[in-house]
Amino acid sequence: MHPFGFRADTFMQVFQIEGGTPLEGEVVISGAKNAVLPLQAAALLADGKMTIRNVPRLKDVATLASLLEGMGVTVNIDKDNNITTDTSTIKNQVAPYELVRTMRASILVLGPLVAKYGYAEVSLPGGCAIGSRPVNIHLTGLEAMGVEITVDEGFIRAKADKLTGATIVMEAVTVTGTENLLMAAVFAEGTTILENAAREPEVVDLANCLIAMGAKISGAGTNTITVTGVKKLKGIEYSVLPDRIETGTYLAAAAITGGKVRCVNAAPETLDAVLQKFRECGASVEVGKDWVELDMRGRKLKAVDIRTEPHPAFPTDMQAQFMAMNCVSEGIGVVVETIFENRMMHVAELMRMGANIRLEGNTAIVAGMPSLRGAPVMATDLRASACLILAGLAAKGITIVDRIYHTDRGYEKIEEKLTKIGAKIKRS
Repeated sequence: MHPFGFRADTFMQVFQIEGGTPLEGEVVISGAKNAVLPLQAAALLADGKMTIRNVPRLKDVATLASLLEGMGVTVNIDKDNNITTDTSTIKNQVAPYELVRTMRASILVLGPLVAKYGYAEVSLPGGCAIGSRPVNIHLTGLEAMGVEITVDEGFIRAKADKLTGATIVMEAVTVTGTENLLMAAVFAEGTTILENAAREPEVVDLANCLIAMGAKISGAGTNTITVTGVKKLKGIEYSVLPDRIETGTYLAAAAITGGKVRCVNAAPETLDAVLQKFRECGASVEVGKDWVELDMRGRKLKAVDIRTEPHPAFPTDMQAQFMAMNCVSEGIGVVVETIFENRMMHVAELMRMGANIRLEGNTAIVAGMPSLRGAPVMATDLRASACLILAGLAAKGITIVDRIYHTDRGYEKIEEKLTKIGAKIKRS
């Protein structure tokens, strides 16, 4: 058993789902996976102890904690899953292949390590098989700040006596690239301007945390972020942003089953493009300050066109879930994936369940069917696993979803949360 509660045999587990039940009830949303990982990396910048709250119990969070521990950072987790780190015990600045290969977000330690300690050795990353996601933007940005980079034998080695502020125009919008360079820039002498920066809420969350630690940052949430370097950052307590993708996934579960679900402890303002598409597909959507509710009872699901783009447009992490909805909707929906070149692997699995989909490169034309039928299917990445679970919830009969270790990377206790709102799902 992993110290964070993950069993070693999760690679062998499957979800068994009996579809056809409309889901109704309330789901408590966890902290965001894509926000907590950069916050864990940011803890490397703090002098002494730092505590992160509202942390989801996820495999990726455990992996990054193990990565920090491997460097000698003291990592403690309490019964509520709050993580406290202490960098005063750090012994090395090496992120090894065996951990980095399982999760691309491990690259986020590169910027903080070289900025604070003058050296970092990070294996080239692995993770989901959804696209190449090259790290060259991270590296050219660091080089612009005066970091000497060599890539040798599968490792990125970065060293610098000091970092100097620079104007960096990122050639493509990259969330982890923006986060890495933002964390490096907080200790760079002078002013750093990051242009074509990612605008995702998780980038804003990281910036807010760094500001609370003592950084001087403006423009987070726009495409130009300005950072004025400081000498040191203090450890603080910080609470993770609610997970907008988890929220969207449970709302999709209500929509695809013809039910009604309210997500609480949510951040509806981070989901504008997604909520607009839910309304387009015929759902009634209501929002409050920290909740969002979708009601599909007595309504017909209509197919919608989706085109993924960087925030604030429709997120790539909700593409697969909406494709599942389109499979059982009235009409034809065209789904275009522009972020990752290999993020359509769930199409073949949906077709095993009877979906009518024509795939042309990174465009899927989905013709809605009256229903799907249960079948054995295999998850190929995190969001594909959510898509197949949703399809299983709507299908007639039994669906077996294999390779659910992908699900555990991004959804905390998904089968428990779904069972609570009426789903017939079990892990075995």
